[in-house]
Amino acid sequence: MTGISAGALPDATLWLGKRVLLTGHTGFKGAWLHAWLATMQAQVFGFALAPAAGSLCSQLGSDFDSSQSRGNINNAAQVGERFSHTQPEVVFHFAAQALVRQGYADPIDTFLTNLMGTVHVLEAARHCPSVKAVVIVTTDKVYQNKEWAWAYRECDPLGGHDPYSASKACAELATSAYRSSFMAAGAGAGARARCLVASVRAGNVIGPGDYAKDRLVPDALRAFAGGETLQLRMPHATRPWQHVLEPLNGYLLVAQALLEGRVDLAPALNFGPERASVASVGQVAQLLARLWGEQATVASAGVSDKQQHEAGLLNLDSALAQSQLGWQSRWDLPTALAATVRGYRQLGVAENPSQALAVLHQQIDAYCVGESLSA
Repeated sequence: MTGISAGALPDATLWLGKRVLLTGHTGFKGAWLHAWLATMQAQVFGFALAPAAGSLCSQLGSDFDSSQSRGNINNAAQVGERFSHTQPEVVFHFAAQALVRQGYADPIDTFLTNLMGTVHVLEAARHCPSVKAVVIVTTDKVYQNKEWAWAYRECDPLGGHDPYSASKACAELATSAYRSSFMAAGAGAGARARCLVASVRAGNVIGPGDYAKDRLVPDALRAFAGGETLQLRMPHATRPWQHVLEPLNGYLLVAQALLEGRVDLAPALNFGPERASVASVGQVAQLLARLWGEQATVASAGVSDKQQHEAGLLNLDSALAQSQLGWQSRWDLPTALAATVRGYRQLGVAENPSQALAVLHQQIDAYCVGESLSA
């Protein structure tokens, strides 16, 4: 792939006025999808914990978050009340404990949030008559990782060595059970007509506004901005890196297919980059250092915690998404990294929420029209 490729995009006319509920809208991916839906004039409602201090959502300000609701996905009553109050047509479930190393630190909360939080959303959706489409967001780490070079397909066994990965695989099983039992043609008593459900599994997302700890790109840009040397835990580990807009584009296309009643749509879909964008941690770190400039440095030796297993080789096969939805990666890895560095710098000097939101809008516009952004 060379820089920019064509691929299907959301139909803005379909989203005009659509009532959409985002769980976890204060997180990185949730905030980006909220911004994209708002450009298409959807009615967006949120349900999440308060945004973390210094997060992207906090930068976007109270006006961006004005129609949202605070709540805990682990509280079934709060989830049900939010569905009842907003009467959404489409649901995107992002709310999760999303970090591998945090899963080791607090496995109980990780399983509660990622498994039972998903169950609470599915249960609320099946009892809410307005809901027509539910998109459950999991991860590329739901697969039983065999440390092989081949890309994982949706039919490969689920698994999870660590609590985060296993909890997300459990969320996939819960989604499958709800689909078969309550949200599919021919399901038993209590089944919902015209409420379709799919799960989506994305590769490692990068982009402006991700400030989480123990993620390569935010760790790298924090180190470079502070004049520090980036220390790598696993420099030889490979990941399917992609700009955050890539999977979000896929999620929107999945929701559109569900709204159209596409019962032929695969129940789970991968969204990962082209093979050329699957790179090692060390390779990505060096690319980031060159884009950042200003004497950015990367340590050559890894600083791996041998007590905490992390996958070494990971890649996704996105052939199903390509054949069923016309989706494909639009930005290659250098283009995605350049946009990320550019946006990170812009957000760092944004003086108000409107300037921060303009950074997201610029990247959404460039992605949709097929332009690249220099660092």
